[in-house]
Amino acid sequence: MTILVTYASRSGSTVGIAEAIGETLRRQGIAVDVQPMSEVDDVTAYQAIVLGSAIRQEKWLPESIQFIHKHQSILENKPVATFLVCMALATKNANRYESGLQSARGWMRPVRELVQPVSEGYFAGALNLSKIKELHFRIVLSALVMIGLFPTGDHRDWGAINQWAEGLSTQLLQMPTEQLAIAQ
Repeated sequence: MTILVTYASRSGSTVGIAEAIGETLRRQGIAVDVQPMSEVDDVTAYQAIVLGSAIRQEKWLPESIQFIHKHQSILENKPVATFLVCMALATKNANRYESGLQSARGWMRPVRELVQPVSEGYFAGALNLSKIKELHFRIVLSALVMIGLFPTGDHRDWGAINQWAEGLSTQLLQMPTEQLAIAQ
C-alpha cells in the first residue's frame, strides 16, 4: 500500500508541509511518495492520495485545480485528504485566526466540489517576501505586511501538521495502524 502526497507550491511552505506529512505517515509504517503535482502523471497505483496547495488570491493554485480535474475520475474512487497553506492563518489573535479559518474553509469549497475529502488540513505558511517571484504579488503582500495583516517569517505549526498527518492513516486506509503493519 502506498499513499501519494502531492502538492502545488510557490515559495516553498507547502513543500515543507507535504514532506512533513509524508514523514509522519512513513513513521507509521506506510509507504509514501511525496511529489509536486507537476511531476505526477498517474495516480492509479496509489491506495490513497493527499492533495495540498498554497493559497494565492484566496484560491488554490491553478495547477492544483487542473491536477484534480485531470485525475478526478480516479480521485472520486479513492480516499483523498486535502490541505491548504495560507497566511490568513498566521496570527496569534484568536478572532483574526477564526476569521481566517472561516475564509480558508471557503477556499476549500471548489476542491470539495470535485473530490470528497476524508480529512481537510488548514495550515499557516511562511512568508519571505524575497521568495515571491511575481512583482505585483510581492507588492501586495508587502503592503499587507506594512499594515499588519500578514506577519513575515515562518508560521508553520509543525505540531499541528504532524497531529493532522498522524490521523490520516486510519482515515485514508480505513484500518487501524496496527493492521497496516500486518497487511504490508
